Amino acid sequence: MGAGADAQPADAIDEYGIPIIPDPADAASRKRQAIIDAALAEFLAEGYSAASMDAITRGSGVSKATIYKHFGSKERLFLAVIGGVLPKTYADLEPSNSTIADAPDLRAALVRLTTDWARILLRPDIMKLRRLVIGEIDRFPQLGQLWYRVSYDMNNGPLVEAFTELNARGVLDAPDPALAVQQLVAATVGVPQLVRTFSPDAEIDDAELTRVISSGVDLFLARYARS
Repeated sequence: MGAGADAQPADAIDEYGIPIIPDPADAASRKRQAIIDAALAEFLAEGYSAASMDAITRGSGVSKATIYKHFGSKERLFLAVIGGVLPKTYADLEPSNSTIADAPDLRAALVRLTTDWARILLRPDIMKLRRLVIGEIDRFPQLGQLWYRVSYDMNNGPLVEAFTELNARGVLDAPDPALAVQQLVAATVGVPQLVRTFSPDAEIDDAELTRVISSGVDLFLARYARS
């Protein structure tokens, strides 16, 4: 453990209000990961209020005192665990959108991109995390802010750059590229995501996903594509 980690105050938080938990070494690191894994499973299953520290203790195989030593409180444990896992949920969404500006067939490229996004974001693990954060947004608004920033940086941001270039080249009429991206996402990925958020058992097969995504891209291009 470096001197910088040792110097962190016990209640240190990052720019989003997520606790900064210094990384331990060796055996302590393995205990930390066991706590994180058990806490994530418990929070996803029960939410924050109903989650049991006793259940997390049993699931992690460490003592409750060890959990509090590492994280300080149930609140800090929740913020650290959920705040730590949020960026990882978008690891599979590397910005293939960076190639959109050079796509020979813009419609096909947008359909492919947003379909790939939708398939990842509709995964049960990501949907559970999304519902958890939405359910706790009043108590932990910093998690909502973090989710928005991570999703923007990894998804919307590169697409805004691509739309800015396409607007400059006269391919799109999108003087506000950020708004154009938001509207594209809402008309494509946002439709099945909204359904699955509030109806976890809703069936969205490949044919239906393709129909919704393609229709959303066509709606977007009807507004923004130059003749």
